Amino acid sequence: MTAQAAQDIKAIMQDLGTQAKAASLVLSIAPTEQKNNALLKAADLLRKNAPLIKDANAKDMAAGEQKGLSGSMLDRLMLDDARIEAMAKGLEDIAKLDDPVGDIISEWDRPNGLEIQRVRVPLGVIGIIYESRPNVTADAGALSLKSGNVAILRGGSESFYSSHAIMDCLTTALEEVGLPKTCIQMIPTTDRAAVGEMLTMSDTIDVIVPRGGKGLIERITRESKIPLFKHLDGICHIYVDEKADLEKARKVVVNGKMRRTGICGATETLLVHENVDMSPIINDLIDAGCEIRGDAAAQKVDARIQPASEEDWGTEYLDAIISVKVVSGVNEAVNHINTYGSHHTDCIITEDMNVAESFLNQVDSAICVLNASTQFADGGEFGMGAEIGISTGKMHARGPVGVEQLTSFKYKVRGDGHCRP
Repeated sequence: MTAQAAQDIKAIMQDLGTQAKAASLVLSIAPTEQKNNALLKAADLLRKNAPLIKDANAKDMAAGEQKGLSGSMLDRLMLDDARIEAMAKGLEDIAKLDDPVGDIISEWDRPNGLEIQRVRVPLGVIGIIYESRPNVTADAGALSLKSGNVAILRGGSESFYSSHAIMDCLTTALEEVGLPKTCIQMIPTTDRAAVGEMLTMSDTIDVIVPRGGKGLIERITRESKIPLFKHLDGICHIYVDEKADLEKARKVVVNGKMRRTGICGATETLLVHENVDMSPIINDLIDAGCEIRGDAAAQKVDARIQPASEEDWGTEYLDAIISVKVVSGVNEAVNHINTYGSHHTDCIITEDMNVAESFLNQVDSAICVLNASTQFADGGEFGMGAEIGISTGKMHARGPVGVEQLTSFKYKVRGDGHCRP
């Protein structure tokens, strides 16, 4: 990159940051009704502009196929009428949520008469960096808006045209309700240097939310001078216990792996108790088009199971591939998950509630599930309307990051001429 190009990127990013900071002063005190009206208008615009959004998406899909993107990546990228409607519905669902801003978390009076409240406030300006999935543009922008936060979005180059078409709906809606269109901004270049500059903007950006593959997360973690809500890879597990209902297990495992293989909540490793006949589950997976890689014990069950390597246990396939391991019980399952997992979402299938509680208590993941698919790891499915990501860290937010998780708090202290002795 030339010195001039670097200066241009820096100027672009500084301008975005300055405008975002100014907009945050307006949005942080915007009435709930005004924010909700913007969300509802944006939903209407998504529906009205569906043909334009699909045309933009067709450009991205053609470029993605030319680049040789995998089937799962193309699936993440693709927008059709159903997915555009889901985005619009997501915005309407977010509008229905309670506004967290100004919520009194707790309040108390001191013996000296001081009245103290802990009150929710927006974080400020959120930088959101994501790959491939253009629907994140709508979800992230809407959640930021509802929680009173200004968003600076940096979508992946693969979804450049799609994301900008969606972005146009959001900014038009903001202007129509009298809010600054700079409440939601998108970085106008695909140059990777813009991300590097963004990660240094601690004067104008309050938190970074990275959402993507391991390489992206590692880079941002290494370079960022701004606090992060990390959305790491989803190495999700299902453990089929000795006391599992086999019919439940068959349905849940196939759904967990095959419903959508390219999402972070897809099951990547199946752990099976040594006393369980896994043959029906294996047959169902293979019939669904899934490749299976297993340990020696699993390979004895079915000749179609290929040998698993050590690397398989820590791999997020995002494809129709699953690794299978036979374990002696819940303790070995928990140890395997805590060793190889990514602290995202892990499930147990069992009718023994004592074993279930042991699993749910010991697995060190953001989401622990009993007798249900790992693909429920989604803010919308949790009743949050949508999510910016699944935080696998433990500071501030964990699990689906929705409107409440995008707030902090401050203290309001009221006195009457009080002076400290």
